[in-house]
Amino acid sequence: MAPPNDAVMLAPLMRAPAEAEPASRLDPAALQPNIGAMLHDVARLISRRFERRARQTGLPITRPQARALLHIARNEGLSQAAVATMLDIEPIALVRILDRLHDEGLVERRPHATDRRVRTLWLTPLAWGVVDRVLALNAETREAACAGLPPAARDMLMRTLGHMKGNLTVAEATESAAAE
Repeated sequence: MAPPNDAVMLAPLMRAPAEAEPASRLDPAALQPNIGAMLHDVARLISRRFERRARQTGLPITRPQARALLHIARNEGLSQAAVATMLDIEPIALVRILDRLHDEGLVERRPHATDRRVRTLWLTPLAWGVVDRVLALNAETREAACAGLPPAARDMLMRTLGHMKGNLTVAEATESAAAE
């Protein structure tokens, strides 16, 4: 049996009952992009700019690889599972990223000291130069994104985003605990 056609499924929603009042339109302000949409757009543009500048400067990694590299640099010796959790990605996705970083000679996987099943992540000496280049590209991108904002506004933006992140992290943890 073929799946229903979208037009057929939407038809009842699009027809007004014969005696019903016409549906009132929402206030146009309610239809404008909200904070989530704006944050998503900014994040997408930052990511695209980083990718473009990385290619232009010959940086041998992508934005997701750079993100993983920076997390490992901040937390050398963590397990692959811990890094996947920190990055909020599936472990298999991290394995693909790590394979590429390993092939580039940037990351080492070492056995855990007490658990043979666990692999810990470490940067190679070569990786630290790449970390410096990633940080420079991040600073360049941040400067382009924040051009015209005074330092106080930049500080407020970071505090505000940190506050929002904290609120949502607590709410997510509370909801997860309640669901269990």
